[in-house]
Amino acid sequence: MNTSAMASTGRLGRLRSGRAARGSVTRGAARAGLAARGVIYLLVGALAVQVAFGDTGRQADRGGALAELSQRPFGAVLLWALGIGLVGMALWRLSEAVFGAPGEDGRSARKRLMAAARCGFYVFVAYSVLYFAATRHQSSGGSSDQQSRDATARALELPGGQWLVGAAGIGVVAAGVWIGVRAVRRKYHDKLQLGRMSRRTRQLVDVTGVGGGAARGLVFAAAGVFAVRAAVAYEPDRAKGLDDTLRSLAETPLGPWLLVCVAVGLVLFGLFSFALARWRRV
Repeated sequence: MNTSAMASTGRLGRLRSGRAARGSVTRGAARAGLAARGVIYLLVGALAVQVAFGDTGRQADRGGALAELSQRPFGAVLLWALGIGLVGMALWRLSEAVFGAPGEDGRSARKRLMAAARCGFYVFVAYSVLYFAATRHQSSGGSSDQQSRDATARALELPGGQWLVGAAGIGVVAAGVWIGVRAVRRKYHDKLQLGRMSRRTRQLVDVTGVGGGAARGLVFAAAGVFAVRAAVAYEPDRAKGLDDTLRSLAETPLGPWLLVCVAVGLVLFGLFSFALARWRRV
């Protein structure tokens, strides 16, 4: 073998080693992030159940979940672990935006753009959790309801603000419908290592995936409807965060039982996130 061939072989080996190392880090970051997301949804769902049964002092959103977690034994350690896990989620999405995701269209512009948007979202979420942990639980960045009203008020003040908020609300409604329909159609099967699951395990994962995804989609769609109403009425107070959106479900003709069903669905989505952390293709 000549020197040129040896050098080429060496470069190829280093390239493969680098890809393997990057893949290992990405898988670890993704699984940590999905598990952290699962914890948040479990806590939010549990808090929403309590709200449905009359515990109105609870805040069924991320801030409430962090406050609840901080009161547990080793709460500070758990908060830091949760924040670091969410950093892993952001890094995983960043990797997909830069290098592409698994699958035939994983390197398409649409997939990369979606990954970049998800990366930005999880950067914000991870920051809010780590800030909450670092400031000794003095602040969680405000309730989701107040954040939604403040953001809507600022957007409405911009030129064409009503159209901007309305379009954003319609986009959130569309995202909620998309999430719910994909869950019911079990599109997540494409991302799971189904061959590594037993038949019973697949059935349980489907219960969490369909029920959890449908509930999550409904919450997104409802929040989007409130944003559209705020734009039409030019009243930012009509916009609702996660907590107010969930509470509004109890004011429907179905009463608190609709909120109970959605809350249980959010708990299921938390469990589904744990299943993804175990069996998702990364």
